[in-house]
Amino acid sequence: MGKRAVIALKVVLACALLGSVFVQGVMMPLLWVDLDGAPPVARASVITIIVLGIGCLQVVAVCLWRLSTMVRRGTVFSHAAFRYVDVVTGATAVGAVLTFALAVVLAPGEAVAPGIVGLVCGIALVVAGIALLVHVLRLLLAQAVALDSRARDLQSELDEVI
Repeated sequence: MGKRAVIALKVVLACALLGSVFVQGVMMPLLWVDLDGAPPVARASVITIIVLGIGCLQVVAVCLWRLSTMVRRGTVFSHAAFRYVDVVTGATAVGAVLTFALAVVLAPGEAVAPGIVGLVCGIALVVAGIALLVHVLRLLLAQAVALDSRARDLQSELDEVI
């Protein structure tokens, strides 16, 4: 990955992190006020789910920042990268569960159309699919790390022969 691509990714991640902090600090209290007529349990549930979901996105952004730093340094094909990829997988899976929980909270009553609830369930399925995709990419990273290790061993043996 080129230096410019890493810098561009970090700019996007920094903007996303700043925006998410703004949403948590400013927009969530405003949403709390907007949900004044909703039942207290639903109101608290929606706000909690959204704040936790944003927290999952923040965790993913920080891990991607660390992984992009490893890419820039040329150390991404190491066992240290697995920790960040595992956290991304976990945070994405939690995000899928939170999205489905939001659909469950929105389902009762007539305040939200059934189509919207179905759409939110579909989004939860897509987020779960992303978690599975990240897991598959982790398996590819494991293969790359093993091949890199094997290549270093072979190079070491070749150096001894020469």
